[in-house]
Amino acid sequence: MAAVYTAKGRPSFNPLIAHVADLEAARRVAVLDDRAEALAAAFWPGPLTIVAPVRDTAAVCDLARAGLDTVAVRVPGHPLSRALLTAFGGPLVAPSANRSGRPSPTTFADAVEETGSAAAEALDGGPCRVGLESTVVALLPDAPARLLRPGSVTRAQIEAVIGPLTEAEADARRSPGRLALHYAPDAPVRINADAPRPGEVFLAFGPSDSPFNLSPTEDLVEAAARLFALLRAADRTKPSAIAVAPIPAEGLGEAINDRLKRAAGYVG
Repeated sequence: MAAVYTAKGRPSFNPLIAHVADLEAARRVAVLDDRAEALAAAFWPGPLTIVAPVRDTAAVCDLARAGLDTVAVRVPGHPLSRALLTAFGGPLVAPSANRSGRPSPTTFADAVEETGSAAAEALDGGPCRVGLESTVVALLPDAPARLLRPGSVTRAQIEAVIGPLTEAEADARRSPGRLALHYAPDAPVRINADAPRPGEVFLAFGPSDSPFNLSPTEDLVEAAARLFALLRAADRTKPSAIAVAPIPAEGLGEAINDRLKRAAGYVG
């Protein structure tokens, strides 16, 4: 477990997500209330992480939980991941393969480039379909449901199942991906830019001559899938900065803007 933190350069106060093969396995490591059960039925397997009271501290150790009394648990959607989890027979912590604070890899080549030297084995499941990390929701006893990290399962989709979500507040520490500077390339990131300044690379959204376009048709799903790969590609050109066009805030745009604010060094 300590080797994961070392390979990523990840602070030990930042908890890891325990991935399991199915809902039954999740119930063995976490105490899932009716809200959690409803979300699991709606969105698992898939990109939703539920933070709940830990049931079995032996199954998900204190270091993986960053010393908290909760565990972040998810059933991944990729069949290769679930096959590995089924073969293993227990929970596996599985952070993104980036070095801490860097843009997440969304291709096998980028993952190997980032932290591949620390891996004993590597499995190639193809490019990430979603492109963003999972949505994280805290569901704790006698507390409202809190959105700790937006993702491709949107606020509106979750609220349609369990009702209103409140903001992270005191539970923010229970989720990964909450650092003020996170997902950041080497070049500075400037968000909500209408056009690039001299020396900058422009990540466009909509019609543009820029070779780095999140979505020429202003499709938020496409933009989310391409975000980290284009940040990495733009960064390889060694620009003075990366300017990013405004992204609408609704739906999946909430998650995209969260990642961009953190890449730019703002707390979202």
